[in-house]
Amino acid sequence: MASLFRALRHRNFQLFFGGQLISLIGTWMQNIAQAWLVYRLSHSAWQLGLIGFAGQIPIFLFAPIAGVVADRVNRRHLIIATQSLSILPAVVLAVATFSGHASVALIFAMALFLGTVNAFDIPGRQSFLIEMVTREDLMNAIALNSSMFNGARLVGPAIAGLLVAWVGEAWCFSLNAVSYLAVIAGLWAMRMPTQQRDDKRTSMVRHFRDGFRYVREVGPISALLLLLGVVSLTTMPYTVLMPIFADQIFHSGVRGMGTLMGFSGAGALTGALLLAAKRTVRGLGRVIAISSLGVGSGLIGFGFSHRFSLSLALLFAVGLLTMVETAACNTLLQTMVSDAFRGRVMSFYSMMFMGMAPIGSLGAGWISHYIGAPHTVALGGVFSLVAGVVFALRLPQLRAAARPLIDHFALPVEMQAVEALPLPAPNAEN
Repeated sequence: MASLFRALRHRNFQLFFGGQLISLIGTWMQNIAQAWLVYRLSHSAWQLGLIGFAGQIPIFLFAPIAGVVADRVNRRHLIIATQSLSILPAVVLAVATFSGHASVALIFAMALFLGTVNAFDIPGRQSFLIEMVTREDLMNAIALNSSMFNGARLVGPAIAGLLVAWVGEAWCFSLNAVSYLAVIAGLWAMRMPTQQRDDKRTSMVRHFRDGFRYVREVGPISALLLLLGVVSLTTMPYTVLMPIFADQIFHSGVRGMGTLMGFSGAGALTGALLLAAKRTVRGLGRVIAISSLGVGSGLIGFGFSHRFSLSLALLFAVGLLTMVETAACNTLLQTMVSDAFRGRVMSFYSMMFMGMAPIGSLGAGWISHYIGAPHTVALGGVFSLVAGVVFALRLPQLRAAARPLIDHFALPVEMQAVEALPLPAPNAEN
């Protein structure tokens, strides 16, 4: 157990972990309440897909810029600012729902605003992990961060399902607004060393160009990001269609939706804890390939299942394997990347992982209108299978290219010679 939670020996990570856990429970409560409110107001798969699109497309559009910002400013201050701004949509939705003035248009606007804030928050938080723990505990911190996210994903939907059924969606929005205070308080309580950031006299355009070139030319990094993009585009939208499964397939209402999402979250939490127990990155490439194949198979099965118990088991497996796949990709990326490029690489990670999902959500809502939600989810599973096969075939080549990077950045920072990289320094002239 001590090994499983070894990153929590760092005081700053303790504060981050506790505050984020409370805040993320509130976030998942709002996600469930918002999806059900949209469905209650519109009874439209297209509208559900549109709201999912609005909440995540800003991540695709602005994440590269956010990565440059994360490499140029104090990341703790950046996260405090984004978490403070995130309170506003929760308050607006709570007031509108309490007063009976909630509408799909208002929810769309708030989702768009929160997505823009998250575009800057996600790469900031991901690149901030290395500042709270030592490098040898980084893999465990990433896995625990994922377990925290999915622990909240397990608890939040269950609470939201009960609250929505008993007192309505507005209370979920209200509690989410309050939950942000926990993470903000934890961030302010941290004691952080002074960090040297990129020279701000260098233009943001130059920093972005250097970051894009770094991602493009380091083969293992670009391969992992491409796999994440395909998986996010084709498989993640199953969560957007969950109200339709709960209402039309299983006839279980909002409580059934909370249960379905809860089992997916329980699987993801289990996957994150399994990864947290792993002490090295050895074998993670093979784990990623197998997980992609498993996610595809699980989604195909879920799409054709009409038994609630079987669907719960399949969602548990899909949640577990999706978390193992994405967290393993995150771990390998952060293990291979230079500290000078960390914010920019993690911005591309958030763009591929979170930013491609809205395009998939929009497409899933449109496709399900013609072929139905079950066949749409199964089709996404087929794409995951194909992506897993392609990645597995390239794995020997990628492993050979990744090993020197992992060995290089396992050294103390002062021993990492810039000329050992396959690229020039961040601000070097072309």
